[in-house]
Amino acid sequence: MPGRGTGRPRSRRGEGEQLRAEVLAAVNRLLHEWGSDEKLTMRAVAKEVGVAAPSIYLHFADKAELVWAALADKYEQLAAQMRAADLAAADEGVRESLRAQVHAYCRFALHNAGHYRLMYEVRQPSVELSRMGTHPARLVSRRLRGALAACADDGYPLSLPLHQAANTLWTGLHGLVSVQHSLSVNTSEDMVLGLADGLMDILVGAERGGRPAYPPDTPVELLIARTVSDEGM
Repeated sequence: MPGRGTGRPRSRRGEGEQLRAEVLAAVNRLLHEWGSDEKLTMRAVAKEVGVAAPSIYLHFADKAELVWAALADKYEQLAAQMRAADLAAADEGVRESLRAQVHAYCRFALHNAGHYRLMYEVRQPSVELSRMGTHPARLVSRRLRGALAACADDGYPLSLPLHQAANTLWTGLHGLVSVQHSLSVNTSEDMVLGLADGLMDILVGAERGGRPAYPPDTPVELLIARTVSDEGM
């Protein structure tokens, strides 16, 4: 691995993907070390890898694209575990499939604390609201939104409109697990999952009706919906 500030030979044809991988690994290291994107610049990443800053711009348009690409594999891993939990619980009905995904989210956060901190507890570059729909975290929010929609379509009433319910569930789960991380609370996994169950039960009614059960839109719902993008999913 190149040392910080060391020179690096010009990449030969076909080595672009190797450089991209080294750049993403460097971003992960620097974010972990610094705990924020504040000092992270294209020049700092180039120095960490041992290349000229313009080489970074050949692969990434700006810092946000760079950071998001570095973290994308972690969001993909979380979304994959949620999908696997969803499929495993499919025979138990849509409400239990949602619960299985909620549990998978919490378990990932508890068992992969380093990854989780980089994904959600390290400050990332700020961008315009319209661009947030392309953040790799959409892989996770889409799974929660889809599971909540399946519940509502099957007659389980949501206490909030769909996008607002998904955002509330997501941020609530994050609050549960981030408390464990930041305060080093020695709480059992069962306790965390039980708290997550309580949050889900507030958002999704336990009694199934006979028709889709979506509350009317709110200004918050419409605001969140404008940031959602399923492009490239």
